[in-house]
Amino acid sequence: MQRGRRIAFDYGDVRIGVALCDPDAILSSPLTTLKTSDKHLELHIVEILREYEPIAIYVGRPSNMDGSLGVSAEKAADFAELLKTLSDAPVEAIDERLSTISAARSLRESGINSKDAKSKIDQAAAVAILEFALSIEKNR
Repeated sequence: MQRGRRIAFDYGDVRIGVALCDPDAILSSPLTTLKTSDKHLELHIVEILREYEPIAIYVGRPSNMDGSLGVSAEKAADFAELLKTLSDAPVEAIDERLSTISAARSLRESGINSKDAKSKIDQAAAVAILEFALSIEKNR
């Protein structure tokens, strides 16, 4: 497995969770939450990409439970296309079914209430996407 940081984005209509792993791809950590409506969104993404220089970028692809894709998947695909224009690193869509649900459950179990958890849920979902992507990479 190639050494280098990987970054994952959990795209949503309101917020985008961002997670990052260490250069050895051992530990995935929440990084930040971006607001989709921020007029400087692209600038913030460019700053993150410049600072961490990821060798791979993953974007969660929301699928329905039957595997079909809907409007949310189209929006995530459009976001992935934007990322391709902002970075030379390869951008790959990763199935994110249940990532937000499992992130919310984990935060609730750790005692974080729903009011405090909104941006943390998006970051935790990005961590789940990144960890799934890393497991795929390691098994290639």
